[in-house]
Amino acid sequence: MLKERVEKIYDTFMLEFFRGIFSMVKEREGSLSAMEAFSVEVIHSLGEPTIGQFAEFLNISQSNATYKVNSLIRKGYIIKENSETDRREYHLKLAEKYYQYTNPMRESIGKLCNRLESTLSSAQLANMETLLQTIEDNLESIAAQ
Repeated sequence: MLKERVEKIYDTFMLEFFRGIFSMVKEREGSLSAMEAFSVEVIHSLGEPTIGQFAEFLNISQSNATYKVNSLIRKGYIIKENSETDRREYHLKLAEKYYQYTNPMRESIGKLCNRLESTLSSAQLANMETLLQTIEDNLESIAAQ
C-alpha cells in the first residue's frame, strides 16, 4: 500500500513536471529543447552550481556542460556570475525568463499547500512536515549511494 501511494504521488508530480517542461519547449526562436529544459531544471535543483558541479552531477564532460550552459545563456534562461571566493570560477544562476516559464508549475505547488493548510489540523500539518522531512532525508541518502 505504501509503495503504491508513493508511486502515485511521484507519478502525479512527474506529470505536472512534464506538463511544465512541455510548456517551456515551444517551436519558436529562443525556445528550449527538451534536453535544455531538463538541464535548466538540474541547475535550479543544484542551487547555483559551477559548470564543473553541473557537469559532475550529470556525469558529462566539462566541454559538453559548457556547450549546454552557453546555449542556455544565449537563450536567456541562465546567467553566469563570478564566484565571490574565486574570481576564475562562475556560478550558474537562473534568469527571470526561467521563472516566467516555471511560475505556473510552482503556483500549482502553492495551491496544493494552501489547500492542505486549510483542510488539515495543526497537528496533522506538523505530522506531515515531519513525514516529508523523513522522506526528503531518505531520498537524499538514496541519491548519495
